[in-house]
Amino acid sequence: MNRKALIYFTQFNAALGGSEYLPLTLAADLQEKYDVTLALNWKSDVARAAETMHIPVDMSRLKVEYVKPKRKFLQRLDAILPFYRTWRLKDLAKDADICISTVNMFDFGKPAHHFVFMLRHFGDNAFIDRISHAKPKTGAALLGRKFRTFLAERILRPLLGVRSTRTILADPREHIYPNSLYVEKVMRDFYGPFTSTIFYPPTICDFQEADVDKDPLLVVYIGQIFPEKRITEIIGIVERARELSGCDIRLDVAGPLSQTPYVKTVKALASGKEWVSLRGGVYGKDKATFLLSATYAIHAERDEAFGISVTEYLKAGLIPIVPDEGGTPEIVDSPALTYHTNEDAARILAHLIADADFRERERAHCAERGRFFSRDAYAERQRKLLKEIAQ
Repeated sequence: MNRKALIYFTQFNAALGGSEYLPLTLAADLQEKYDVTLALNWKSDVARAAETMHIPVDMSRLKVEYVKPKRKFLQRLDAILPFYRTWRLKDLAKDADICISTVNMFDFGKPAHHFVFMLRHFGDNAFIDRISHAKPKTGAALLGRKFRTFLAERILRPLLGVRSTRTILADPREHIYPNSLYVEKVMRDFYGPFTSTIFYPPTICDFQEADVDKDPLLVVYIGQIFPEKRITEIIGIVERARELSGCDIRLDVAGPLSQTPYVKTVKALASGKEWVSLRGGVYGKDKATFLLSATYAIHAERDEAFGISVTEYLKAGLIPIVPDEGGTPEIVDSPALTYHTNEDAARILAHLIADADFRERERAHCAERGRFFSRDAYAERQRKLLKEIAQ
C-alpha cells in the first residue's frame, strides 16, 4: 500500500506562474512513491494547468479536494479566521504521511512542511504592518486592534481548534521554507526562532539562445509600475550614469501603463527624455526579445522578498544592478553589482560600460547565477529536498 501525501494550494487561474508550478511539480515528484491528494480552496482545472506548464502529473492518480465552504456567509467568516479550511485539512491529513502547504503556514493538526508564499498573506495584522512600514496605531485604533487580537487568539482560535501562525512557527516539529534569507530574517525578527530551510521558489521563465543583437548601452526594467518599484529612481540612476560615462545609455521600461497617479508621474518624468522608452506590457516572444536585446537591468525595490524578475534578467544574459536590501542581493550574489545609494548604482553602471574586463567578469558571474535559477537546476533542488522530507 502506497504512502499518502497531502498538498495544499489556493487555486489555479488562467494566469500561471511560479506559485502554481510549485504544488504541481511537488505532486508529480511525490507520485513516484505516494498517493497524492491536492487540496484547493476553489474549483480549478488542474489538468489544464499541468498540461500548459508541461508538468507530468498523472491525473488518473491525483485526488483533488476542495476545502473552502460553499455558503457565502461561511466563506466570509473563513476568510477572516480559516476555521473551515483547517477542519477540512485536518480531516484530510489524518491518513497522510506527509503534509505540505505551498501557501504559508497552515494547521494540519500534525507536523507539516510549509513553503512561504507571500509575506502579506500571513493573516497576522501586526506582522503585515511591520513589513509594510505602516504607521503605528494609536488611541482607539490600537485598542480595537488589541481587542480583536485577544478575541481571535485567546478565545476563537482555541475554541475552534485553529492554531495561529505564531503558534505553528513556535513548534520545532513544523518545518518552514522561507523563500530567501531576507524573508527568514524578517520572520525571525518578528516571531522568534523556528525550524527552517531556505528554498528559493521556481522561476519558470527560461530563455533560449536567439538571434537577437545585444545593445551595449541598453538598460531595461520589466515588472509592475508601482511606487515601491521606484521607477522614477531608476530613471534618475540612468540619467546620472549618462553624465558620469558620457555615453548615450538608454532605458526601456516594460510594464502595464494603467491610469494610476504613479504611472502618470513616471510618464511626466520620462517626457522629453528621448533615451527613456515606456513600452507597456510585453509578453511571450516579445518579452524574450525585449530582455535578450539589452545588456543591463536595474532593480530598485528595496524590500522585495525574492525577486523573480531579477532571475529573469540573469537567465536572459543581462547584468542586473540591485539594492543592498531585500532578497535580490542573494539572487545576484555579487557585491560589485549591489548598491546602497542611487549614486552608487549610477557609478556601477558607468564602471560596467567603461571597463571591459570588469564587465566580462560580472557577465560571466551573472550567467552562472542564471544557470542556478534554471528549471533544470530547480527541479534537481526540489527532488533533493523531497528525499529529505520523505526520510
